[in-house]
Amino acid sequence: MPCLPITLVVMTYNEASNIARCLDSVPFAGEKLVVDSGSTDQTVEIARAHGARVVHQDWLGFGPQRNFATTQCSYPWILALDADEYLSPQLADEMTRRLPELMASSLAAAYLRRTTLFMGAPMRWYRPMLGELKARLYHRDRARWSDVRVHESLRFDGESMTFDHVFNHLHNPTLVHKGLKVLRYSELKARDWAEKARKPRMWDIPLVYLSAFTKDYLFRRACLDGWRGFIVAQTAASYAVYKRMRYYEMCINPESLKQASDVLARHDLDH
Repeated sequence: MPCLPITLVVMTYNEASNIARCLDSVPFAGEKLVVDSGSTDQTVEIARAHGARVVHQDWLGFGPQRNFATTQCSYPWILALDADEYLSPQLADEMTRRLPELMASSLAAAYLRRTTLFMGAPMRWYRPMLGELKARLYHRDRARWSDVRVHESLRFDGESMTFDHVFNHLHNPTLVHKGLKVLRYSELKARDWAEKARKPRMWDIPLVYLSAFTKDYLFRRACLDGWRGFIVAQTAASYAVYKRMRYYEMCINPESLKQASDVLARHDLDH
């Protein structure tokens, strides 16, 4: 497979079980860059063994960390993957064929289709896990990640294109992983709200739960994936509620910010 002037960027923290698969799925990348925020497992060693240049950066939040990574890339075109994501062979072949034309164009970015495995198997009906469009390929001078701690998105004004084949996402291997992720993401989101002095609204929590559950279970067709679909909808609705309750707690008890940060740090979740 030819080597193309594009940088694969992966942000890591203790991703020893995933990083090799992710890096190896992009054999055409002229540069593979891992931005690590202090892994204590074998992530860094494995990444280097699989051809990556590793840069250390203390955790800045998802958006700022991605923007920092952009400044470290040798090539202007960048492919951003998470460590638990990897290209399918079909997408790798398609990108090898189509990237030269893209890189010669004035386009700002490209969308990739992501399919997700949940509880050990692909979802068959739940829409967000079936070919979900993600802007992950971009020109560093024409796009930028939003500066938020969590749920960052790629922002650009120019035109884009979409690739046909999918890349894969190993979504939270167990519900324990999912629960820990909810704790971490909720804390980050609540901190963003605190910086913006957003007013907490506890009165709408029942409506938030009902709306989130209904959207995923019915309108996004999780109901057709059986009990796994119910679990997906329930965890999504619970996350929507929990982050609002946590923010309310921050507002009425500011000491809880430091107390929670200490607990999360002890469990490697405050990074």
